[in-house]
Amino acid sequence: MRTDIFDFELPPESIALRPASPRDSARMLVVQGDGVLRDRTVAELPQWLEPGDQLVVNDTKVISAQLKGRRIGRDTEPKIEATLIKRLDGSRWQALVKPAKKLVPGDVVRFGNEGKVCLLGHLDAEVEAKGEDGEITLSFSFHGPTLDQAIADLGAPPLPPYIASKRTPDDQDAADYQTMFAANEGAVAAPTAGLHFTPALEAALRGRGVELHRLTLHVGAGTFLPVKVEETSEHKMHAEWGCISLETAAALNAARAKGGRIVAVGTTSLRLLESATAEDGTIQPFGGETSIFITPGYRFRAVDILLTNFHLPRSTLFMLVSAFAGLETMKHAYAHAIARGYRFYSYGDATLLFRR
Repeated sequence: MRTDIFDFELPPESIALRPASPRDSARMLVVQGDGVLRDRTVAELPQWLEPGDQLVVNDTKVISAQLKGRRIGRDTEPKIEATLIKRLDGSRWQALVKPAKKLVPGDVVRFGNEGKVCLLGHLDAEVEAKGEDGEITLSFSFHGPTLDQAIADLGAPPLPPYIASKRTPDDQDAADYQTMFAANEGAVAAPTAGLHFTPALEAALRGRGVELHRLTLHVGAGTFLPVKVEETSEHKMHAEWGCISLETAAALNAARAKGGRIVAVGTTSLRLLESATAEDGTIQPFGGETSIFITPGYRFRAVDILLTNFHLPRSTLFMLVSAFAGLETMKHAYAHAIARGYRFYSYGDATLLFRR
């Protein structure tokens, strides 16, 4: 399948730079199964669900994965920016760095900036390896919880490039770029559909008879990468670690047996649920990595309804929603959203998609 069929034009002014306040006041474009569009708000979500429906949210927590420092130990000390993308063990992380050409294996990078130094001093990391795709392996001088605390002290949330390129990240983003469900640290990007939720919305959903369940998928930096190949079959999907507990799987299966629908909050929840579901539709407990790549033609086994944000053109996520609701339906929906002034991407508005 050609990737250019998933392209569309988005005016720069459509990109949201701050979230709606309160969060559930964001707009929500409802895309019904027959393609009919309705302009609503996220606060109206309970009205679109039925008693017995099961809402599944991602409780991953974004870490302060953006680090700034300098190379030390050589004649010059160029500035280095690193984004941690995957933990390898207690002291090693895979990272994307700028400028990568300034580093070779054996170099040491000292992270920390003036006025913001972790209690144990600066954080040093040796470049252990350098990959073909520009990523490097950093071996840190600290280990385990001590390293986690140092990263939290020195780092900043890694805002998506389409926001960070337009304004400087600030302290407000530390709260804005975290969902109310965030509990398990490990993501380097927020599961952005969850950003729309408030305690009041959760209470309204429970009052409607909708149950809420949690799973964990640690969102990786690959979620922002555009698909650069011409055919979808040539794209290598990034892997992300996820977990669905035995209790959650059992509760979802029991609810489905009674006619309840599965409502995924975000493409991350959907991808993990589909990864964990057997051919007969039974959701299994899950623990490990998934690199599932969903494009039109995929047969959905678990999810009936999807709440998600508006996605990048030619991205794997726009391909996923096109598989869920139909490519022509989603192109029509996105054109409608652009014309009506909906706000796009991580801090933007939402779509509620009923499976075609």
